[in-house]
Amino acid sequence: MPTPPRKPPVTTKLPGLKSAVKEREKAKEAPKPAPEPVVTPPKVSGNIDPNVQPKHERKVDSLGRAYATGKRKNAIARVWIKPGSGKITVNGREVQVYFARPVLQMMVNQPFGVSNRTNQFDVECLVDGGGLSGQAGAVKHGISKALTYFEPELRGPLKKAMFLRRDPRVVERKMYGHAKSRKRFQYSKR
Repeated sequence: MPTPPRKPPVTTKLPGLKSAVKEREKAKEAPKPAPEPVVTPPKVSGNIDPNVQPKHERKVDSLGRAYATGKRKNAIARVWIKPGSGKITVNGREVQVYFARPVLQMMVNQPFGVSNRTNQFDVECLVDGGGLSGQAGAVKHGISKALTYFEPELRGPLKKAMFLRRDPRVVERKMYGHAKSRKRFQYSKR
């Protein structure tokens, strides 16, 4: 079988191509200047001094109020606090009218008792969703957060009392084969 004829080498007719290739090869051979050392700041994880606590700043609006959002179950409370005589308004009504049960009123006033600020702040709340118990917990959570925004030094006692954490307990869902979430149907042998 005869071999196919070879194609002649392709010649380029670009002027200056050879000289450009030679300059590039010379540039590769030339010693590169040493790169300047890059100074990176030391990485700090957390605080530099373990005895220094992070600084929490005061967050107050133009009217002198601190705002926070509190949550519990399906209830969400928008809370504004400002210095005053201790008047608490929930959805435009007095707290004794809105939360008629004494237990719920006590729950709403807990953050002021822990922080020793009873009857020093006026509170205005807008609550939505959930039932009365969840709404009272949401107001309590919102008041606690708003107090820390108004006076950051109150964060310690409120955090120790666990008022700054959203209570994660919610109703367990009903499962298939159960009368309720845990309750089973009555067993019958025959």
